[in-house]
Amino acid sequence: MTGFASGKGSLAPHSWSWELRSVNGKGQDIRVRVPDWVTGLEASLRKDVAAATARGNITIGLRLIREDATAALCLNQAQLEGVLAAMHQIEEQAMSEGLSLAPSTAADIVALRGVMDSAQTEDDPAPLLKALQADFKPVLKAYLEMRNNEGAALNALLQEQLSTIERLTAEAMAAAKARQAESDTAFRENVKRITENSELDEARIAQELAMLAVKADITEEIDRLGTHAQAARELLETGGPVGRKLDFLSQEFNREANTLCSKSQNAALTRIGLDLKATIDQMREQIQNVE
Repeated sequence: MTGFASGKGSLAPHSWSWELRSVNGKGQDIRVRVPDWVTGLEASLRKDVAAATARGNITIGLRLIREDATAALCLNQAQLEGVLAAMHQIEEQAMSEGLSLAPSTAADIVALRGVMDSAQTEDDPAPLLKALQADFKPVLKAYLEMRNNEGAALNALLQEQLSTIERLTAEAMAAAKARQAESDTAFRENVKRITENSELDEARIAQELAMLAVKADITEEIDRLGTHAQAARELLETGGPVGRKLDFLSQEFNREANTLCSKSQNAALTRIGLDLKATIDQMREQIQNVE
């Protein structure tokens, strides 16, 4: 779900720069920062991005600049009249008090704040809106291409991790079969030591062995791990927004691995279970990047 793209454009007297970025998120959260006087732009951008994505915290930023370097200056008539009236009043009062003031020049008056204004042209937002909408499309395309490239790399990594899970699952099954024979032998030896002065009840021993086998049987966990791995591969092949489903599957993977470890009763099987959990945790972290 992470991605980034930027772009620049212009339509006299405006120039602008885009920035489109996203980070992982459970849902779709689109935030738009654009000038509100360009009516309709925010809604248009939000619609385009919402249609192209399904998840992620996405931010769209637009920096819009208006070039006023060539703006003409105009005389603020009202301000000028106010300034001249004030100067006349000041001169009259100075003369009445016998004071002599230096004559003011036109340059002095023009330099006063407010006498000269920049001619402001009202912007028509319609052509600018159209230009911005068109200019955003390649930015969105570049953003999606970056996410697709990242997704392809992520898919390869997840496929590799699923292969590791399948390999460890097969090793767990082999270790479980070897453990069963060892467990049967150890159980019989322990029973023999305890009851060495009495006859062994073979039926009771068989019953106890069967109960131990049921408690330690990991066939169900092995089968589920295989089924989950196949389901994950099918999701990766279908494409589209499958992140939530993969996240759910990763939780199921973890549950089966925990159960396998609790039933291990064997160093080799415990090691395989811990390797499974480590691989599943790594896969869960990567799945957070899947849309």
